[in-house]
Amino acid sequence: MLKRVPKIFRNFYFITTTLFLIWMLFFDSNDFITQFHMSRQLSEKESEKEYYLEKMEQVEKDRKELMSNPELLEKFAREKYLMKRPNEDVFILVPQKEE
Repeated sequence: MLKRVPKIFRNFYFITTTLFLIWMLFFDSNDFITQFHMSRQLSEKESEKEYYLEKMEQVEKDRKELMSNPELLEKFAREKYLMKRPNEDVFILVPQKEE
C-alpha cells in the first residue's frame, strides 16, 4: 500500500515541513486568520488616527482664532455656555417638536 504513494510524499522532511506549515497556518496563536484580522484592525485604527489628527488641527485652529479675537470669544461664550453680562437676562428659545 505504501508503494502506491509517490516517494516524495513518504520523505521525512516533506512530511515534517508539511505538518509544520499546517500548524503555523491554522493552529498557532499567530496563525494566518489572526494575522489577517489584526492587519484589518490596524488599518481601521490608522484611519481613525488620521480622523482625530485632522480634528485636533481644526480645534487648535479654532482655539487660536478664539484667543486672538475678544469679540469672537464673547460670542462663543454666550452661545455655547449661555454666559451673560451682569445686568442682562438670557432667554433660551427651544423649538417645539411637531407631533
